[in-house]
Amino acid sequence: MEEIKLFCAATIANISCGFDVLGLALDNVGDEMIVRKVSQKGVKIVKIIGQDLPLETHKNVAGVAAMALLSKIDTDFGFEIEIYKNIKPGSGIGSSAASSAGAVYGINELLGRPFSNHDLIEFAMQGERLASGVAHADNVAPALLGGFTLVRSTAPLDVLKIHTPKELYATVIHPQIEVKTSDAREILRSSVPLKTAIKQWGNIGALISGLYTEDYHLIGRSLEDYIVEPIRSILIPAFDSVKTESIKAGALGAGISGSGPSIFALSHGAQNASQVASAMKKVYDKVGIAYDVHVSKINTEGIKKLQF
Repeated sequence: MEEIKLFCAATIANISCGFDVLGLALDNVGDEMIVRKVSQKGVKIVKIIGQDLPLETHKNVAGVAAMALLSKIDTDFGFEIEIYKNIKPGSGIGSSAASSAGAVYGINELLGRPFSNHDLIEFAMQGERLASGVAHADNVAPALLGGFTLVRSTAPLDVLKIHTPKELYATVIHPQIEVKTSDAREILRSSVPLKTAIKQWGNIGALISGLYTEDYHLIGRSLEDYIVEPIRSILIPAFDSVKTESIKAGALGAGISGSGPSIFALSHGAQNASQVASAMKKVYDKVGIAYDVHVSKINTEGIKKLQF
């Protein structure tokens, strides 16, 4: 195989209570990439369509992630990468993660899969380091593994794939404003009261239990964030209204997708998810900010191979 075409899934990180440890992959929102072998060693980003991003390898998250992989294996050839961006940077649904994960997945396939998808997470994290200043895995892990993922540890790397209930759907509204992950991190407190942390731990444990037992009501009760959401929500216009109206429309719960400005809701069934989308639209039609809305099943596969 000399080249490969990929769908690189958008992702929702944190999922309210799981800051930097929980994430999920979306099924019908993502970038496309083409990775091909070339005779010259190294990595070149030869085309980016859809967004104004740097082609220089060391300035592009896909290039940095790819070079991290190639530093661990010797080849006498190199790779070219084309990126077709459908996920806007700063959207809160894993734009940098999609590019980072797609690059390492594609190269690994063309090399004959010397690394597992779990191994690839560590390389993709280096792209996240370039994008946000922190090598976090909560977006790249679900992008590579699919479904829900839990980052138990990053040193050493230990990521678990979590069961996905069959009728769980995500609705995401993306206001057309940018919130940089690095900026969203800067406003967070460096410490939290013990009582607050205990409530958060309870929700994380309950959410994991709800996913495995397919207890949709428990999932909904667990989607509460006492640490990050109260601070970051001030950066997102009409956040409280979107969350309130989403739950009224049938969502199990709602919160900030990644670092924002996207807002996500989880629902039991496609019909509820669509009703939530309508409720989100009504709120933002009054706000006067352009937006996109996505309704998606949870993508249990992650990155997908596409036909040319």
